Parts: sequence; C-alpha cells; structure tokens
Amino acid sequence: MHAVFVNNLNLKQIIKGKNMPAVKVKDNEPFDIALRRFKRSCEKAGVLAEVRRRECYEKPTTLRKRAAAAAVKRHAKKVSREQKKFQRLY
Repeated sequence: MHAVFVNNLNLKQIIKGKNMPAVKVKDNEPFDIALRRFKRSCEKAGVLAEVRRRECYEKPTTLRKRAAAAAVKRHAKKVSREQKKFQRLY
C-alpha cells in the first residue's frame, strides 16, 4: 500500500487542474520525437518559467517593483506604437 502525501501546493494544483505535462509514446515512434513533443508541452504549460520564478525567495517589495517596471515598459511600448501609427512618412 502506498501512502500519498498531498501538501497544500499540490492540492491547489489538483483543484485547478494544473498537472505536469505528460506525453504517451506511440507505437513505433522514435524517442526523439516524443521528447520534442514533451518539451513543447512543457513550454506551453510554463513549467520552466515557474521553476525559475520559484527558484529562490523574492521579497514582496521586489515583486511590486518588478511589476511596476513591467507596467512602465508596457505603457512605453504602447505609446511608441501609437506614435508610429500616426507618423507621416513623407
């Protein structure tokens, strides 16, 4: 009999339906192709980005600063796009 330990994080992931990507290898399918499909599914699920984000603790102030910097960058990008849209090229 196996004991299943579910901590709070795993329980939240199970409830949300976020599980690790899985790939079933088809009959006569080369391993390289299955590995490529697995890597693609991991990329779509954002597994590596999540691992990098959780790699070390980040203080709440640092999180807020990074979010504010991203907002400023998005706004500057939006403004530059709008300026290019109305720029006359003659």
